[in-house]
Amino acid sequence: MPHDTALITVLAILFYAYTSIAVGRAREKFGVKAPAISGNPEFERLFRVQMNTLEWMPIFLPLLWLCAFYIGDIWAAAFGAVWIVGRILYAQGYAAAAEKRGPGFGVQALACGALLVADVIGIAGRLIH
Repeated sequence: MPHDTALITVLAILFYAYTSIAVGRAREKFGVKAPAISGNPEFERLFRVQMNTLEWMPIFLPLLWLCAFYIGDIWAAAFGAVWIVGRILYAQGYAAAAEKRGPGFGVQALACGALLVADVIGIAGRLIH
């Protein structure tokens, strides 16, 4: 049973929930009434953190679980932890200024790339045998 991967999945979902709550608070703080998604640059950056995280979740989660199945729980969880750290760095950078989002984005993209490579290797290995 991939318990470590399950923990990373829960942490990723909790991080996404955190970004959702941050957007709700920012709506109130900056007076951006739903369904508006613009009007204050600080709000817009927090909104993009939430939306970008949501956009990456359907890429990250299947790659994570395929890696757990084909490569192993520990490897999947390690790459997943790096992804979460990258998302946190991305959120912190983007909240400060749009041009500061790059390093965190790069870390999480590399983590997904590593998961993809591991998945391809694992699947190919099973197909060959």
